[in-house]
Amino acid sequence: MDEMSFRTLYDVQQLLKRFGTYVHLGKRMWDIELMSIEVKRLYENGMIEKKVFINAQLVLKAEHRKEEKKEKDRSK
Repeated sequence: MDEMSFRTLYDVQQLLKRFGTYVHLGKRMWDIELMSIEVKRLYENGMIEKKVFINAQLVLKAEHRKEEKKEKDRSK
């Protein structure tokens, strides 16, 4: 996978799958948070490049913000 092709949560899921990591906790927000932890671990262990780490984290942060907004809108 080209390190610049991270645009969606699906792309990050595919990256994690390459390392045998499947995340499904049942709540999207939790999935995003766990994926972020897993991507960080891959980077810290030298398994992915810095560019890949940064791009994956940017996608995850954007998705996390969307979920927070959805939850906030639901509680109104």
